[in-house]
Amino acid sequence: MSTESLQASSLRRARTIADYQFGSGAGEALFPENAEFQYSTTKRIRYILLDGTRLATVRASDGRLTLSIEGAERLWTFLPPPAYRVTVQEDVAPFVGKGKNAMAKHVLSADEGILAGDEVLVVLPDDTLIATGSAVLCGSEMMAFNYGVAVQVRSGRLV
Repeated sequence: MSTESLQASSLRRARTIADYQFGSGAGEALFPENAEFQYSTTKRIRYILLDGTRLATVRASDGRLTLSIEGAERLWTFLPPPAYRVTVQEDVAPFVGKGKNAMAKHVLSADEGILAGDEVLVVLPDDTLIATGSAVLCGSEMMAFNYGVAVQVRSGRLV
């Protein structure tokens, strides 16, 4: 198999995973034609990069994507609010932006479609993206609980 064919096949596969995980069209929004791929020793896609910056990682355990903050920004521009968003209070932005977990008591709103384990975008009330991570609770539980971790933050950005 040629390198060009492998690249095209990998791009199709990565886009398909993104479409499944985040909805139709997310794959093209996340991964442009010039996306690069790094493979595991078993020749499976491990990292998806753009100009040397990691956009996403394919988890070996379940084949789903985990996003870097750069990948989250691309997805954030594509998905209309409130899709995959967890809105937190502004006073916790410095902490969450540094990569600290988002606690349930600080959640103002959450997409009802979020399931525990989903990759989510952590935003402020004005929809400013501050972090990305994995939902520990489903969307309705984030709103109902007053204690515990709502989002295990993977990476954040200071605002």
